Amino acid sequence: MNYYPFDSRNTLYKSIYGAIASDTPLRLRVLLHKDAKVHKAFLCIKNDNHDNFSEYELTPREWLEDYRFYDVELPFNEGLYWYYFRYESDYGPFKITKWDHSLGIVSNDGKLWQLTVYDKNFTTPDWLSGGIIYQIFPDRFCKSGETANPFGDRYIEKDWYATPCHTQNERPRYLGNDYFGGNLKGITEKLPYLSSLGVSAIYLNPIFEAHSNHRYNTADYLKIDPMLGDDEDLKELCRKAKKYGIGIILDGVFSHTGDDSLYFNKYCRYNSLGAFNSTDSEYYSWYSFKAHPHSYNSWWGITTLPETNENDHGFTNFITGENGVLRHYIKMGIKGWRLDVADELPDEFLDKVRSAIKAEDKEAFLLGEVWEDATNKISHGGRRRFLRGKQLDSVMNYPFAEAIIGFLNGENSRKLIDSVLDITENYPPQCVNLLMNHIGTHDTPRILTRLGDDNTQNSDRGWQAHQKLSDTQYAHAVSFLKLAAALQYTLPGIPSLYYGDEAGMEGYGDPFCRKAYPWGRENNDLIDFYKTLGNIRKSNKCFADGKFIPLYANYGHIAYVRESLDKENALLIAVNRWCDDEYITLPDDFTNATVLMGNAPENGKLKISAENICILKKTV
Repeated sequence: MNYYPFDSRNTLYKSIYGAIASDTPLRLRVLLHKDAKVHKAFLCIKNDNHDNFSEYELTPREWLEDYRFYDVELPFNEGLYWYYFRYESDYGPFKITKWDHSLGIVSNDGKLWQLTVYDKNFTTPDWLSGGIIYQIFPDRFCKSGETANPFGDRYIEKDWYATPCHTQNERPRYLGNDYFGGNLKGITEKLPYLSSLGVSAIYLNPIFEAHSNHRYNTADYLKIDPMLGDDEDLKELCRKAKKYGIGIILDGVFSHTGDDSLYFNKYCRYNSLGAFNSTDSEYYSWYSFKAHPHSYNSWWGITTLPETNENDHGFTNFITGENGVLRHYIKMGIKGWRLDVADELPDEFLDKVRSAIKAEDKEAFLLGEVWEDATNKISHGGRRRFLRGKQLDSVMNYPFAEAIIGFLNGENSRKLIDSVLDITENYPPQCVNLLMNHIGTHDTPRILTRLGDDNTQNSDRGWQAHQKLSDTQYAHAVSFLKLAAALQYTLPGIPSLYYGDEAGMEGYGDPFCRKAYPWGRENNDLIDFYKTLGNIRKSNKCFADGKFIPLYANYGHIAYVRESLDKENALLIAVNRWCDDEYITLPDDFTNATVLMGNAPENGKLKISAENICILKKTV
């Protein structure tokens, strides 16, 4: 039998799968053929902060057929490491480097393996593990009572089912100024519905006073936008949500404020001395002016969003201090924060954010928006340390989202498996368990539209506004959304359901992905499907912290097992995106399994029907 010299995903070579806790001994082994005539072998490894590799000689060990192991065992401090192997032989020196995600080959041209070492004291909240997140764009979910217009300059849309405004020449004076009137009381009224979906956390896009419907241009961090409600409405939402076992997560936008804000006050809306108004303003140091007042740093060059100096003492204390914004809302009953553009916030600020949140509530959840692999991301002039124990609990899982959608749009299922394993190998396990697994958000086209139409990259808003999937496209998209949801709900992490996806909403990018929830016009078959998935998650502890075990990946078919750490609970999930049936041979544990979805096993095999899902539960 032929063996690879190294495989970082195989505990035969690497004693602990994935990231490791600091001070934990790790054994690394290579396997070399006798004909290689090896004299000495070495591990070559370096901390990401250092330029030079350190070398550790490997000790010759036992034989496996005609191959011999060479190993070393070492503890590691918290940090990010890169490594490869080399050996000396009768034929000269050779390197063993990374090829094809995890495998090692004898080559000078391969890549390095990554080793993430997190702080051994790193813990994350338990209450969300195995749960479901429901994301709400507050203005568009549900309204209770009459809609007030507290500022007089907002356009109130009277038709709940209308298409959001998309050009400057429409009704409001500028884009983002049309409001549908969703509010906190409306969300509170829909808690029974959300509970029926199995929801355990509601993530709210920004709710603070701001002069746009998306509210990412904060005007007053310490005031809830009056169209949404007030402090008592938020407290009531938190209290009643808790009775359903649901925690509220708020969106924190700290990399910038609005120019029309208490702090900048460019348009003198507020009775305050804003940074734009005077260099004597108490908020002046929060911003960076090139030439006061009209030239200043702004987020991505958008002048309505002046950037903050997050490490300014006044700003940092205002957000993270004992009486700061973060702790203020935790005291009101929220259970966590999602940090907008977390990769644009400096490390020092993120450290203080975590300290503040955990000081107020150790079980509060801290989630960051990072679109790439969060363990090796480079931003703010250096490698980031988001997930090593002193900053975020976890991140939004864009890599999984793109992998799921790519698979359903024709990519080989092997790519999906590798995308999952790349993340589970690099991330600390406690972060993996809390990954926010979304397949659509307020920043992306609706998942039904992405699955049903190839033109989602067409940026012509005038064209997008009048498009709707045909009946054939819609039926295909719904069928494939069920496949996507089954993957989303059963892969490692926590599924995040963007409001209305379960009701069959469609739409292109902003603002069409932000339409009002279609109460009374829902796709009830799709809602029932999501309720079934929610019940499956809620009833099986393997989703809280269970292992991910790939079984089968072949073009349009994929199968894997989720198994609890005590091995008492295990589910097999199989998805077939092709138009033909597929048969797979089952592991012995599943030949007499209970059917939760799809077909029953027959004679040790499982038929996965075309464009369908099978979920089996191991009988104990």
